[in-house]
Amino acid sequence: MKKFIFTILILINCSVMIELKAQTSVQADKIVKLADMHWRDMCIYPDPTTKTYYIVGPGWRGVKCYSSKDLLNWKGPITIYDAPKDIWGEIPIVSIWAPELHAYKGKYYLFLTFDTQHKFSEQWRDWLPRVTRGSQIMVGDTPTGPFKPFQNHATLPVDMMTLDGTLWSEDGIPYMVFCHEWVQITNGSICYVQLKDDLSEIVGEPKTLFYGNEAPWSKMGKQYGNNVTDGCFLYKGKTGKLYMIWASGGTGGYTEGIAISESGKLAGPWTQQAEPLYKDDGGHGMVFTSFEGKLMMILHAPNNRNSRPRLFEMEDTGNTLRIVKEVKE
Repeated sequence: MKKFIFTILILINCSVMIELKAQTSVQADKIVKLADMHWRDMCIYPDPTTKTYYIVGPGWRGVKCYSSKDLLNWKGPITIYDAPKDIWGEIPIVSIWAPELHAYKGKYYLFLTFDTQHKFSEQWRDWLPRVTRGSQIMVGDTPTGPFKPFQNHATLPVDMMTLDGTLWSEDGIPYMVFCHEWVQITNGSICYVQLKDDLSEIVGEPKTLFYGNEAPWSKMGKQYGNNVTDGCFLYKGKTGKLYMIWASGGTGGYTEGIAISESGKLAGPWTQQAEPLYKDDGGHGMVFTSFEGKLMMILHAPNNRNSRPRLFEMEDTGNTLRIVKEVKE
């Protein structure tokens, strides 16, 4: 009798696993319109080898991914990374923020922000919790993984609240550019640090590029007297200028702005364009070049639970970047 019951349990378990696998397969083959996605903080990687676009975004403690040939119709999602809750040992991971997918020297890298509820020893009265939060790099052999960490802690210094790390290479040297969270320093900043050639560790100490309040359009938060810095992303312009788009709060809500390095160098100096790039409660953008050679930007708007991806065709004027039109069906 026990053997019979055990056999039945095995059969039930197998049938459940087969059903789950079938559901996953159906979901992976599902076609979703970009306009129908409810998502935020996503990134598009155009893979030149397969002429396929991959869009990645947060999925609780994982990273979701869709693929597309035309930027409007997307197949998926699939999970390309699922973080073990104990990846940082005794500090449980609550969620993953703002994943980015990059190719570099034959490998693929996920830049992730891990959020926790683990409080630093120093807390401020009448302030948000100052917690362990940091950007970490994962490595894989394909755009869809599998991805593995280099270590069991953030790539950036663990005593810093960091987020939204992105990759930039200059003169053959890789760097991570990232945001230093305003919750820790009040006036959020954007920083950079050199990486080892395999992106496994940082080299030296981070340096600050600029602070959030340096942009005329960035508004100080009323409750905490803070300036937010989110979602930094870099693009080298046709005249040699280096552009950084980044997000903060503005008069119309969440806002995307542009910082410009006239020297074309990451170290700057950086100046803030007075007029924001997008000011209708949307931001955390990134730019890429389509397979047709068009400069594109994706961001999320509005900045609430109804957030959706918004895709724009862009122009590099030689002096700045500007939106040409939104790309819709």
